[in-house]
Amino acid sequence: MNDASPASRFPPCTAFDGQRRLATGPLDRVALAVKTAIEDGAAGPVLIYGDDTGRVIDVDTRGNEGEVLARLALIHRAAPSTQPTDAEPADTEPRGRGRPRLGVIAREVTLLPRHWEWLGTQPGGASVALRKLVEAARRDHRAADDGRRRRDAAYHFMSAMAGDLPGFEEATRALYAGDGGRLRVHIAGWPQDLREHVVRLADGEPSTTAT
Repeated sequence: MNDASPASRFPPCTAFDGQRRLATGPLDRVALAVKTAIEDGAAGPVLIYGDDTGRVIDVDTRGNEGEVLARLALIHRAAPSTQPTDAEPADTEPRGRGRPRLGVIAREVTLLPRHWEWLGTQPGGASVALRKLVEAARRDHRAADDGRRRRDAAYHFMSAMAGDLPGFEEATRALYAGDGGRLRVHIAGWPQDLREHVVRLADGEPSTTAT
């Protein structure tokens, strides 16, 4: 298989041929593995799941490898980045009165009068104070937010691939209770590749490129 575009451009994902894991890695590489599997007569259904979301990613595998990669590149070059950043964009132009810093989005915020009064006493005014509060909350809740995202991704994948398998409801309850031991017990009878992928998503283990 030809080397594809830089992995950092594409989201990590995993493809399944029925209940068998077909490939794991960045979307461009996995898409080509899926294309090859389909052309070789895979039993199917062959589906690609985003590792960050657990949801199906639709990929058009028609044409040659270059055409498949070109379509993916167009989609992901146009898509906004989902990676959070703690740095404000640099403002290289002098700001006129009332002109917001580059990259800052103005939206309506509704607060009680006492909130506005407190914000107005903060250094830099209400906008600066609100940005600092949001950044502090992001830092303080990052672990909890990451855990919730991992559990949601595992649940979406489980629902699509194992919703009718024995132990699904019990496994779901264990997943959202954060009980990895009980989760493993309830999915012990599932096909190995499904079982391992659910655990990997729930634990937040990084993708390892494999085909």
